[in-house]
Amino acid sequence: MFGKSSDQPSTAVQQPQSSAATKSAARVSVDQISTIGRSMTFVGKIVDEGTVHVFGQIEGELRALTVLIGEGAKVEGDLVAEELTIGGTVKGTIHANRVRLSSTAVVEGDIFHQSLSIEENARFEGSSKREDNAGDVLRTLLQHTTAHGDAPAKSTAAQGIWKSNGASSHDDSVGMEAS
Repeated sequence: MFGKSSDQPSTAVQQPQSSAATKSAARVSVDQISTIGRSMTFVGKIVDEGTVHVFGQIEGELRALTVLIGEGAKVEGDLVAEELTIGGTVKGTIHANRVRLSSTAVVEGDIFHQSLSIEENARFEGSSKREDNAGDVLRTLLQHTTAHGDAPAKSTAAQGIWKSNGASSHDDSVGMEAS
């Protein structure tokens, strides 16, 4: 109507995606996020080859590639991660390559790290020591799975007891073991 012929096919130029964007999209779909909700307490050991977000409470050990301890969350036990961000309360030993304490973090214990950042108003009581491969998570995940006679898997392994933090439920504690 305005000088274009309707007989000509439309030619849209398609931009090729960069390999980094493709890899990032593939990783997001592969990398599952496990979450401990605000109304949940977990007692035991958690091993995950992906990302774990904690908003409730953990009493025990947590090993994962990436860990986020949210504001208001509490962890009492050891943490091992490639990348760890803390906004809640942690009592225990931390082994991670990259550790970030946000302004709401309260940490009591030792931190072994490659890089450590502490925001203003974060509380940290303990010692920090820079170590190469401080959170060699792949090695520790493999040690965990071979120590239990399992083949390394991409699934989450958790051993412990789930307890309610006051949310209504039919059973306050459920024993769980998965691998």
